[in-house]
Amino acid sequence: MTLPRPPHRDDVFTAATGLAGGLLLWSLGLHMQGERHALFHSQWLMLVPLFVMASLELVRRTMPRTALFVGTAAIVADQLTRGNIATVLMFTDLVYAAVVYGTPASARRIPVTTGLITVGVSVGFLAWFRAPEGLLIGVVTGLVSFAPATTGAIVRNHRQAADTARLRAEQTALLAEMDRTQAVVAERARMARELHDMVAGHLSAIAIHSTAALSLDHPDTSRDALGVIRENSVEGLAEMRRLISLLRDSGGHDEPAAAPTLRGLAALVRQAAGNGTSSGLTFTLTGPAAPPDGPAPPEGTAGLPAPVELAAYRIVQESLTNALKHADPGEVTVALDHADHALTVRVTSPFDRQATGPRAPGSGAGLVGMRERVALLGGEFETGPVDDGGRRTWSVRAVLPVAKDDKEPST
Repeated sequence: MTLPRPPHRDDVFTAATGLAGGLLLWSLGLHMQGERHALFHSQWLMLVPLFVMASLELVRRTMPRTALFVGTAAIVADQLTRGNIATVLMFTDLVYAAVVYGTPASARRIPVTTGLITVGVSVGFLAWFRAPEGLLIGVVTGLVSFAPATTGAIVRNHRQAADTARLRAEQTALLAEMDRTQAVVAERARMARELHDMVAGHLSAIAIHSTAALSLDHPDTSRDALGVIRENSVEGLAEMRRLISLLRDSGGHDEPAAAPTLRGLAALVRQAAGNGTSSGLTFTLTGPAAPPDGPAPPEGTAGLPAPVELAAYRIVQESLTNALKHADPGEVTVALDHADHALTVRVTSPFDRQATGPRAPGSGAGLVGMRERVALLGGEFETGPVDDGGRRTWSVRAVLPVAKDDKEPST
């Protein structure tokens, strides 16, 4: 069983004030009409509508429609006596509260109903009195019923508009916070991919050659391994410094840092070949899109959008790093093909799960980063072991879509 809510303190104050004012007017003998116009002349009977109206003020918020119905009966009964202005004023407050705190249907109907009553009373008394004074009764009726109902409708609409604006502001703030969170997550993911792709290759080469130097007790092998370790350490440190400088943005340079492009694939493959010599790996570029040794981009890939070039470069870079860490001795091939509005990148390396030898540890973050790069461009990504002419290889294949209108002009 749900207990009724206690009256609001403002309603208690209104009821007490109205009742006290009405009793004061009653005690002073101040009434709204003379004895000859009243149907009941008892002084004590005048207090009944006053007490009823004061009691209804206590439930004006919790039971607005019931309070209005009972209040209407009380105001009619008050007019049959000599009348009390406090009773009338409290009735106007009940009409106002019924519109403000009532149901939406009541808020729509009460102003219309009171307006029709006002018009009807005005026309009726004007026809009865056949004098302009009949309109005064209609004006009083409008002030008692239609005016507070209209005021309540205006206040209710204003509150609803304020609530809607507040809700919209909260939703906008929530959406802004969600966008900010998503932007932070996306930026952190991008930074993680860049950091992994820039440094993982150098650290993998260091791990492989340090393992080889510890495994093979030969001065020349150790010297060569230490040389490769030093070279990759210096390059990795330079990449880290460059990334930290970009993150801090404290260099005072307005020009953005140049992103890797397909022009650098030849140098990237040569570097991988140098790092993989001790592991028995060779690295080559094959296919019609193989780039020359010079600075020109691969055939058919000139003017590709920068995001596509960056993704292709990073996919090749990560694939070569994985080959250095996990591939068996043999040939690692890199092929690019630009056809049918798509750039296809394919990297294959020897793969034998039974092979033993020095291996660099892997976390799987590289594959995740490659998948994310391809997904951001709406492409396709496949990786896994395949049988290639009787030999087992590990294949990485990425298809990066290039819309016809997205291709940038060559310079």
